[in-house]
Amino acid sequence: MTTAEAPQLPFDRPDALAAAPIFARLRAQGPIVRVITPAGDPAWLVTSYDAVREVFRDRRFGRSHPAPEQAARISHAAIQDGPSGNFETEEADHKRMRRMLAPAFSAPRMRALDQRVTEIATELLDAMEAQHAANPDQPVDLYTALAFPLPVLVICELLGVPYADRALFADLSERIAVFDGGADARQAMADFNAYMRRLAEVKRADPKPDVISDMVQVQREDPGFTDDDLATLAAGLLFAGHETTATRLCLGTLLLLTDHERRDAFAADPDGQVNDAVEEILRLTVTGGVGLLRYAHEDVEIEGVRIARGDAVLVSIESANRDEAVFDSPDDYDPHRSPNVHVAFGHGAHVCIGANLARTELRTVFPMIFKRFPGLTLAKPLDQIAVRKNRVAGGVDEVPVTW
Repeated sequence: MTTAEAPQLPFDRPDALAAAPIFARLRAQGPIVRVITPAGDPAWLVTSYDAVREVFRDRRFGRSHPAPEQAARISHAAIQDGPSGNFETEEADHKRMRRMLAPAFSAPRMRALDQRVTEIATELLDAMEAQHAANPDQPVDLYTALAFPLPVLVICELLGVPYADRALFADLSERIAVFDGGADARQAMADFNAYMRRLAEVKRADPKPDVISDMVQVQREDPGFTDDDLATLAAGLLFAGHETTATRLCLGTLLLLTDHERRDAFAADPDGQVNDAVEEILRLTVTGGVGLLRYAHEDVEIEGVRIARGDAVLVSIESANRDEAVFDSPDDYDPHRSPNVHVAFGHGAHVCIGANLARTELRTVFPMIFKRFPGLTLAKPLDQIAVRKNRVAGGVDEVPVTW
């Protein structure tokens, strides 16, 4: 396939839960194919499960670029838009970041957080119930009532961000992630970083048991970890820590509600089924549709495809998780799927550091929803719920429900 014939991302899909049909056709052509990014530049799209895992493992790929000014652009958002980090020090910087954040995002710390997630979810579900009781003829939007505020509250507590500022960073998060955001997206990112620098100053004067205070302590020991590094990392954690989890809460709920037999089976034993159900929700949900960005740091050959130094590579988790060579009936929801070897959080050394946090929230909240509202029903058909096609994290703007 020549560049002129290459399809352009993001691909059309029938609804919020379906994969783009073109992925199956592209996997049939080959595990790595040419595409055009939303910004109009050429890139490689990695579509097969095996090739996705190989790219994740291969240290010859990274987020930085040997000549950033020449790099293909992915979009005109201000996050996942192009190269980031220092080409000469990326590996060392990544190791420092993992060492710094690993204690806060460890499995034991997440288990300790479980009770707090339960408390927050209980308060939000109580408010949902009161809203419905006050106006039973009107649906409740699960996105605004639960899926958005829950991960925001949790990541705020973990990072040490004042929840009172949620309207500010919700606005900034929205603006930095618009594919064609341009100057407004860049200004929002500058404002986001400035906000984080101000917050770091507060933590220097009055440290707390939170991640931003931990970062400030690292700065004292490692002058190479600059204020800009801290602000960029903290803004990225705040964005990723609530946007992608909110998307998965919404899409997971839609997945369960679009089939009443599926919903009823889960509601009959939510505690017993939740671990397997969450893994299948993670496999099937689409949180962006463009892929995770990497650049080749040297010439690489994978599956017979030569990728030149500096080429943009988009790793499609969405396509890999529906690869028919690995998953039987890959488009079907099967909570008994075993083993479920999805790559929703990546693979290898660069697996998402927030995976334990996301799993903790999802495993806690889904049983609570369906114990409280076992007859939860979508208030409008799935095909009437608009897909967010112009956002880094994808998702939907609403999940109207009633019971």
